[in-house]
Amino acid sequence: MQTQILKDNPSDIAAAADIIKHGGLVAMPTETVYGLAADALNAEAVRNIFIAKGRAQDNPLIVHIAEWAQLPPLVMDIPQQAQQLAKAFWPGPLTMIFRKSPAVPDVVTCGMNTVAIRMPSHPVARALITQAGVPLAAPSANLSGGVSPVTAQHCIDDLTGRVDAIIDGGPCRVGLESTVILLCGTQPVLLRPGFVTKEQIEAVIGSIQVDDAVLHPLRDGVRPASPGMKYKHYAPKAKVVILNGGAQAYAQYVNQHAEPGVMALCFEEDLPNLQIPTLCYGRASDAASQATLLFDMLRRADEQGATLVYARMPDSHGVGLAVLNRLLRAAAFDVIQL
Repeated sequence: MQTQILKDNPSDIAAAADIIKHGGLVAMPTETVYGLAADALNAEAVRNIFIAKGRAQDNPLIVHIAEWAQLPPLVMDIPQQAQQLAKAFWPGPLTMIFRKSPAVPDVVTCGMNTVAIRMPSHPVARALITQAGVPLAAPSANLSGGVSPVTAQHCIDDLTGRVDAIIDGGPCRVGLESTVILLCGTQPVLLRPGFVTKEQIEAVIGSIQVDDAVLHPLRDGVRPASPGMKYKHYAPKAKVVILNGGAQAYAQYVNQHAEPGVMALCFEEDLPNLQIPTLCYGRASDAASQATLLFDMLRRADEQGATLVYARMPDSHGVGLAVLNRLLRAAAFDVIQL
């Protein structure tokens, strides 16, 4: 397959929409990460997403819409809490899980009776959805299990020859996948943290639960209700180990383990104290900067030939919970307490 590299302009977005209409696959920018989009109502096109990514058949996809009117045909009902959250956070990096309608092919939801839906804020994603005239199923536009793409080049590296087109819309503003919340039970459950935080959600709809799999491995035999709940995910080729401790303990440990191929995934404040190659993923007190830089730094680890990356553990409050969630899965939960 020859992959077209398209630009962020009306004619190229129209060309991408035509590819979608004909059952093709297009990598598109969103505010979170790049997504690999297909017509969510075309079961064969959606199957090709799984093939292109090498994605497991039990890992459901998120459906992207551009306007509220596209939601009712996809779901059985719209809880009041969903309306409140949509008013507060849509368009934006929040995904809500509803009971699905028969209009959504089972391949999108991996046979589950629920469907994850979000309304992205990125103008290119919204234009593509609108011009294609259909909701788009779109997981991250990378090979499954690897580091999510936050630039078009990341998509090109992973998916050239596997998809019809890639739209270069520049770097993603948020840098981590959307927050996912389940709204089908007796109480809302946070399944995947993101840029819309637990605290922000609770300010709108009251107390919510946090799924155990946010900070721990998914239990054996449990099917993932949301993308990103697998044991190992977002992982570079290099082995990632998380170090949980203060700046001094982190620097001491890392410097004592200086060997070829070892790198430190650290905060800006750590840089003066480290004696090995570094990958800086923001400031210790700024989880938003960590979110924006994390995936790019994990990809750079592979580009620079790292074999082992010692990551400084972030704080788990606010957006930091999302950063920690991604790091834990990148490291397959390998954490050393300092």
